[in-house]
Amino acid sequence: MARVPLPLAVSLGDPAGIGPDILLAAHAAGDLPPFVAIGDGEALARRARLLGLRTKIRVAAGGTGRSARAIDVIDAGRAKGQAGKPDPADGVLIAGAIETAVAMVHDGRAGAVVTCPVSKANLYQSGFRFPGHTEFLAHLAGRHWGGTHRPAMMLAAPGLRTVPVTIHIPLGAVAASLTTAAIVETGRIVARDLASRFGIARPRLAVAGLNPHAGEGGALGREDADIVAPAVKQLRAEGIEASGPLPADTLFHAAARKRHDAAICMYHDQALIPVKTLAFERAVNVTLGLPFVRTSPDHGTAFDIAGSGKADPRSFIAAMRLAARLAERGREA
Repeated sequence: MARVPLPLAVSLGDPAGIGPDILLAAHAAGDLPPFVAIGDGEALARRARLLGLRTKIRVAAGGTGRSARAIDVIDAGRAKGQAGKPDPADGVLIAGAIETAVAMVHDGRAGAVVTCPVSKANLYQSGFRFPGHTEFLAHLAGRHWGGTHRPAMMLAAPGLRTVPVTIHIPLGAVAASLTTAAIVETGRIVARDLASRFGIARPRLAVAGLNPHAGEGGALGREDADIVAPAVKQLRAEGIEASGPLPADTLFHAAARKRHDAAICMYHDQALIPVKTLAFERAVNVTLGLPFVRTSPDHGTAFDIAGSGKADPRSFIAAMRLAARLAERGREA
């Protein structure tokens, strides 16, 4: 008898953003893996009416998430923000929904976590003390599974995966923050998860240089020779197929993408710009290095179009389908 897949635990993100919109649009389009939403069930029902959808919202303590006509919601409290009008007071509800989603996976009630977009600025005003979603998830992993977890953020799209070594820091702080150890640890995480979760037996990693032309032999900065190159050498010594430092401006054209399974990038925009340019509607944010699967769409809250019906659910749909595949692979391992 085939095993029944566990539902995905979906946190609804900022209730004033497009998280509710993309979930409702994706459900209306059909063919989603089973899921249970976590957030304000009443607000989700109001958003459905605002969008002209007749989706039934079932608020309960649990739920199978298997209804084609209804969305099961674990109620996390009442939201104060409305479509396009965020309220900092919702930070507690938003963080609580993420906590519940992770706890569900730990307890065996869900197979993976899928998170809808949050506004970090809004969360900070509520007292949220983590730089972003990724760091908060690492904290929750330590709470439930124990130990210390170093996450890595991967943007995945058909034919392209990128991972930044430094994430949510100012560009001016990148060079001082970059270390050989951090690059090596990121490479290890990516290689391990590509093998164990994505089924790539021997992942090929392309390591981007920090400076133009990967430093041009030191003429355009010493970081690539002194920090990046030693990291590549160490990864190769550990049996990981890594190459670099490679000039970032030639790393993402069609022929170059065929030569690697993931690109390790030195900073946020170096990793995210190529993915969002080539596959904005199909890209997925995947958190590596955690004891559970977490994916999310690759875009933000888009407060300006929340409740308008203009939000595109394709990245969210891709995030749901990838989470389900990775979770099932993990159960089979």
